[in-house]
Amino acid sequence: MSEAIPVGHPQPSETSAWVRRFLPLVAPGGSVLDYACGSGRHARLFAARGFRVVAVDRNAEALATLAGEPRVEPRCEDLEDGPWPLAGEVFDAVVVTNYLFRPRFADLLACVGPGGVLIYETFMLGNERFGRPSSPEFLLRPGELLDALGAGFTVLAFEQGVVERPKSAVVQRVCALRRAADSVALPSASE
Repeated sequence: MSEAIPVGHPQPSETSAWVRRFLPLVAPGGSVLDYACGSGRHARLFAARGFRVVAVDRNAEALATLAGEPRVEPRCEDLEDGPWPLAGEVFDAVVVTNYLFRPRFADLLACVGPGGVLIYETFMLGNERFGRPSSPEFLLRPGELLDALGAGFTVLAFEQGVVERPKSAVVQRVCALRRAADSVALPSASE
C-alpha cells in the first residue's frame, strides 16, 4: 500500500508546476493517463485543455469527485495487487505525482505510447526529515527515475532535491519522451 497519500488523507488541490510546465508537449487532443490520480487535480487540468483523460486510483471516494467531468473517465482500480488493470492501453501522456510502487513501474512505462510524454514527480530519500512519506519503500533513491527509464526514453528534464510546494519536501521529477519505434532495418547490399 502506498504511504504517499493514504485513503482519507487530504488530497493536494493545486496542480503541480512540473506537470503544468510540460503539458504543452502532449499531442493536442491526445489521451492522458492520470495514474494514482487521487481527486483528479491533473485530470481536470488536462480535460480543461481538450485532452481525453483516464483517471485511475484505488480510492473510490476521491474518484467520485470526477463523476460527470467532461472528457474524464474515472476508473477505480487496485494499482498494486492483482492483474495489471491497464494491459494493452497506451496514452499520449502518463502523469504521476506523489505516488511510488516500484513493482508496477515497467507496466506503467509500457502505457506511454511512441512519441508520448511521461511526467513523473514524487518524493525521494531525504523527505523523511519533513514528514510523510518517510519509509524508504515510498521514497525514490537518487537518480532512480533516470535508471528506471532505460534506453526507450529521451529525458527532457530531470530534477531532484528540496522544493517548497507549499511546504518543504524532497522530490525527484522527470519529463521524458518515449522514442518512436525504430525503423525497420534494411537489408545490406551484400544480401
